Parts: sequence; structure tokens; C-alpha cells
Amino acid sequence: MTHGRTSKSEKAGRVSGRARAGVAVGVGVGVVMASIAGATPAAAAPAPTVSCTSAKAGLAAKLKKDITAALANRKGTIAVGLYDRSTNTTCALRASSAFDSASVVKVTVLAALLWDAKKHNRYLTDRETSLAKAMITKSDNAATSTLWKQLGLTKIKGFLSAAGMTQTKPGANGYWGLTQITVTDEQKLLKLVTAKNAILSDNSRAYILKLMGQVVSSQRWGTPYGVPSGVTVAVKNGWLQRATQGWRVHSVGAFKGRGHDYVITVLTHGNSTMNHGITTIQGVAKVIHKDLAAS
Repeated sequence: MTHGRTSKSEKAGRVSGRARAGVAVGVGVGVVMASIAGATPAAAAPAPTVSCTSAKAGLAAKLKKDITAALANRKGTIAVGLYDRSTNTTCALRASSAFDSASVVKVTVLAALLWDAKKHNRYLTDRETSLAKAMITKSDNAATSTLWKQLGLTKIKGFLSAAGMTQTKPGANGYWGLTQITVTDEQKLLKLVTAKNAILSDNSRAYILKLMGQVVSSQRWGTPYGVPSGVTVAVKNGWLQRATQGWRVHSVGAFKGRGHDYVITVLTHGNSTMNHGITTIQGVAKVIHKDLAAS
């Protein structure tokens, strides 16, 4: 979301979120009380751990150890995804946990717009390119709302289906920032954007990466943190505060160079401040870039 001012749509999103949270609590109390009455105490489920695989000897173990260490003592709920084509390396933590998207959904909106234009064998209009640029490079909310409304849920869901993003649930009533996203689906999207496929044309992919490479400097935090020199960066971040689960702070990025071609997603909520979320994401990004550069 944009810095400083809170847009009407963000305020509306928060108010509706509070209203929904209140309803959920009201409904849940009776259910919880009933289940406690007949339940035997259960052991707390163990916290999920980072899992990594790699074709490069020793890399998976190193990444698992370093990402785990980076997350030690960080408050909030954190989900992580890494995929490096060059070494066939994958890391995941809470890959299927759902988060409010905040502004990272803007990459999905642009991809859906380009996918739909390709289906109709047309280029984007000057108006659409202007809106797309503002949406990605400055995280402009009004531009996003305009494109979201233009596409409509049918086309957005059509793109998600074509992309295999089955865990992504578009926000209702125009609240695109409350779209439910997961690491698994964000990584699917980043993979589509960074390699040839039948869903997005080569020109569309290049356009998305170009705009993600032109994000204003004040919004280039997160997954690019600690990136080695000579590696290209494409990033989109999201941040949103709501009445429950504090700040949602997310970062998705694509990186290429120095013998690697990789995508990173870090989603967080339950942050006390926006900066706490940023610091958490950057701690993870730093060790990923370092371990890949050394491999």
C-alpha cells in the first residue's frame, strides 16, 4: 500500500475486516465452549519447520539451517518460499498458509490483465499501461482498484485457474487487498513471470519484470536485501495494518545473475509494526542471497 496517507479503500477494508472479525468471534465462542466440554487436552502441534531440497550437494542443509536461524526469535507468523532454477533448489515454510495479500496482489492483477489481452489478441491501451505502471512502481491503490474493477472477478478467477493458482481467493466487494494468497501460489506466479510458458507471452513476462525492476526506491526493501552485485532485481511488496493480526508485511522478488535464476516469497502477519515485518523478511533474504552466491 502507499506510504503515509491511508486511502478510503484501505480504511473500508479495515472497517469491514473488524466487522467480519467481530462476527467470527461471536460465532466461534459457542463452538469453542462446546468442544472444550468434551475434549481431552491435546499436545500443542509442533511449529512447522523449514524444508529444503537441492541438486547441489550441501546447499539444502545450509539454507535450512540459515533460514531457521534468521527466523529465530522473530515474532509473528512467517511463510517462506525459494526456488532456484540453476541448482533445482526449493525451500518452503508454511507454503499453504493463507495471508491477506495487501499490495503483492498487484502483480497478479497485472498478469491477469496481460493474460486477458493476449486471449483477445490485443495490446494494452495507453490508459492501461499508465495504470499498470502506477500500480506496480508506486503501489498506487486507485490504479489497482480501476484495473481490478475493469477485469472483474470472472477474468481474475480465469487467470488464477489458468495459472494453477488454486489456493488464491480474490477479495470480495472490491477489496483486492484482502485477497487470500499463499507462498505456493505466489511462487507459481513468479515462476510463470520468469520462464517461457503458455499462459503469459514473452512480451508480457518482460513487461512485468521491467515494471517490478522500476519500483521506487522507498519500496525496494524486503526480498532484494543483501542481493549480490551483478544480479538483477524485480520486486513487489505489500503492507497493511488491520485490527487483528497486526501488520501484514510481504515481499516477492525475482533475481537473475551470477549463475543463478531464483524467486523468493516471504509473507508475514502478526507484526507489531511495519518495520518489524520488513526486518524479518530481510533477515531471510540476506541468508538466501548469501548461500546461493556461495554455491
